[in-house]
Amino acid sequence: MSAAAAKGPASYFPSIEKKYGRAIAEWEGLIRGSELSKHMELVAWLKAEHGLGHGHANALVKYTLDGGSQSS
Repeated sequence: MSAAAAKGPASYFPSIEKKYGRAIAEWEGLIRGSELSKHMELVAWLKAEHGLGHGHANALVKYTLDGGSQSS
């Protein structure tokens, strides 16, 4: 693995975009636009409504709730 390799939730992003066909910013928008606010509620919602696997849903929710692209 190179020194520039993504760590944490971001390490899932290339496979999330490839598998589900949406950019990470689009997933962030869906999560932020949801009426849900708790981590596990959002994970369950992504799994049920959008067919994401648990790890992918968890990574997206953590990234978004931690500030996501808005924290840069």
